[in-house]
Amino acid sequence: MSFKIKRTALCAVLAAFMANCTGCATKTVGKVERLPVGDIPIQEITTATEAPTTEPPTEPVPEDKRVHVIAAGDNLIHYSVYKNAERLAGPGENYNFKPLYEPVKYLIEAADVAILNQETIISQSNEVRGANGGALLFNSPPEVADAVIDLGFDVFTMANNHLLDFGASATIESINFWNDKAAAYDLTVLGAYLDEEDSNNIRVREVNGVKIAFLSYAEHLNGFSIPYDSPLRVVMNYETDVIERQIKEANEIADAVIVAAHWGVEDTTIVSEDRIALANQMVNWGADVILGAHTHTAETMEWIEREDGTKGFVFYSMGNFICCQTDNFNLVGEMPDFDIVVDGETGEVRLEDVGVIPNIIHYEVGDYANLAVYPYSKYTPEMAAAHGISYAVPAGTYNYFSYDILNEIIANAIPEEFRKLDK
Repeated sequence: MSFKIKRTALCAVLAAFMANCTGCATKTVGKVERLPVGDIPIQEITTATEAPTTEPPTEPVPEDKRVHVIAAGDNLIHYSVYKNAERLAGPGENYNFKPLYEPVKYLIEAADVAILNQETIISQSNEVRGANGGALLFNSPPEVADAVIDLGFDVFTMANNHLLDFGASATIESINFWNDKAAAYDLTVLGAYLDEEDSNNIRVREVNGVKIAFLSYAEHLNGFSIPYDSPLRVVMNYETDVIERQIKEANEIADAVIVAAHWGVEDTTIVSEDRIALANQMVNWGADVILGAHTHTAETMEWIEREDGTKGFVFYSMGNFICCQTDNFNLVGEMPDFDIVVDGETGEVRLEDVGVIPNIIHYEVGDYANLAVYPYSKYTPEMAAAHGISYAVPAGTYNYFSYDILNEIIANAIPEEFRKLDK
């Protein structure tokens, strides 16, 4: 720009000089000297320029908020489960359950939120039972809670068919036990409530700036019922008016809603039409994730699209987390693994990286010896070949196991796009 301005000034001066010379030629006598061009004084010409337009500073787009969630199915404490823990107890201990869960601890600890279906009550005023003697009654030692809390679980769902195995008073004792643990260890406990008001107190846990609401419902109570004069409250699956209200309320006060649904027919992998219908209702009411339990088998899963085009996800059954059952299909469970993401710009909630980590319940010959739960990535063909299911008493109908059978169960239950086999 400046070079072009200086050339223009030079031409103007030369033109004026020549004009003066021409005008004075008749009056001037003698020789007219011309100065070398380089000696002509040139005045710098500047032009007024507009001040550059300053764009307002751009506000940085807020980062997405992300919560990594893992869940597990039925923590089913059979007689042989707590007998293993009894054998592992050290001096001054009655039971030590921690080694039974050790192989999956790294997965639970790595999650921002870890959810467990606590299938059995803990009532210290009643005898410890684990379906021994043929009666399907469960009451677990308090050391179970110590183990799963140490493992890294921080959300416990309790709405299940074994809640009243030892009566309403034992259920109240178990609720109070877990409420004390919740206060001491910052846990979230739900599904069995001391009264109606407590059941309408929707549990919300804030993690990484994301508010997650938790709800829990049961299909039945093994034929038992809450006494008419007891304030105990368990919301049942058929109470769809209550479920709808609670999910919608939860959706108003939280970013995401997770529902634990205890439902289905035990020892089957068929997803019934009534569960599909209820799952669709729950998602359309505002549930983002449904964690199914109760069948003791791993079942399929799917996205459910809402009327507005957004989606929720249902895991129809996670199967068992730990147990000592003796049919091979009871020994493979699912650990749902996914991220809840709140979009930093729009505030919209979405699920990412949704899938399941298969877990295998392993024990060996010798009264369910060396019981432990393993993720698929840590379980080997050699371990499968050494499984003690064939020698377990009482024997199951499908009392054989191998690595091929394991993979067949996974292939039948978990769609390929949701398998996380290397975690």
